[in-house]
Amino acid sequence: MIALDTNVLVRYLAQDDKVQSPLATSLIEQQLSAQNPGYVSAVVLAELHWVLTRAYSVERSRFADIARGLLSAQALRFDNVQAAWNALQAFEDGFDFVDALLTELGDDAGCSATVTFDRHLARHPKARLLVAA
Repeated sequence: MIALDTNVLVRYLAQDDKVQSPLATSLIEQQLSAQNPGYVSAVVLAELHWVLTRAYSVERSRFADIARGLLSAQALRFDNVQAAWNALQAFEDGFDFVDALLTELGDDAGCSATVTFDRHLARHPKARLLVAA
């Protein structure tokens, strides 16, 4: 197993660099497999969301499709894949993907809630608004 940096996934998905994109494509499509997978950390997944939505203006629904495809790929392994799937569901329900991911990872770590000042995130069932007593 090898770990993949965000830029490798971006080059693969965007196909926007004449040198790096073919290298990323070859790695992902020809060298990685279920027996020799690429590892995608939660940090990389969060960065991927940020890069695709901010720098590449990928729409929410398109990012959801991309994430679903990556999470389903036999040749990729993820940090806590169930938390990623749960975050994707929350994202499709209107939450920010990275906020939902950190909330799901906190839940997986045994936290009772993710405490936040973000009123929108506080609507998530695993989050709680921090307010003055």
